[in-house]
Amino acid sequence: MYFLSKELYFPPVDEASYEGILAIGGDLSVERLLLAYRNGIFPWFNEDEPVLWWSPPERMVVAPSIYKVSKSMRNLLNQNKFRVTFNQNFHEVILGCQQIERPGQDGTWLSDDFIASYTQLYEIGIAKSVEVWQNNELVGGLYGVDLGHVFCGESMFSKVPNASKIAFVTLIKHLKEKNYKLLDCQVHNDHLEKLGAFEISRATFMKVLHSEIITFASNNLQRDH
Repeated sequence: MYFLSKELYFPPVDEASYEGILAIGGDLSVERLLLAYRNGIFPWFNEDEPVLWWSPPERMVVAPSIYKVSKSMRNLLNQNKFRVTFNQNFHEVILGCQQIERPGQDGTWLSDDFIASYTQLYEIGIAKSVEVWQNNELVGGLYGVDLGHVFCGESMFSKVPNASKIAFVTLIKHLKEKNYKLLDCQVHNDHLEKLGAFEISRATFMKVLHSEIITFASNNLQRDH
């Protein structure tokens, strides 16, 4: 495992541990974060831990070009209960992700330093947010890092049922319209799988990230092993 210094450097992602930890230390400067995301690496750690940098062997993703919205979600969208905006209230979205209570989770990995760094990314147009409103109140949303052809989702929250799902599906529709290759969801969880995300190998993810042509056939959605 590599221990970072002040030098802006990451080792090759295939040197990550079995769990996906690539490096420890460094900082959350804009320059380091950009270097990380452009090389398939992201930070993820608790407040009482050193900075941990990850590149897991399998990546949870959505391919916008082949994404199918479920019937129940289409019905929800057609009800027009929510209004969705982009990049209108990044700060409140990331605070919502920090403050929302999540089952089985004690505390949050979204520290104040983390928020400050991603706010800087937002200010230079790299971090983006999706806001979901109900009766002019912010009730859900998500944020992530926009690499131009891959959108790296970071976190989402809901104050009312289905608000984060609306943000998620609306973002995918937007990414499809803009010809993005992937929505990166980082690591597997059951909720993302139910929303239609699937795993691909780190090698495949890196090929897409570095703009090599990858076609996701509709008959091969779940695995590429």
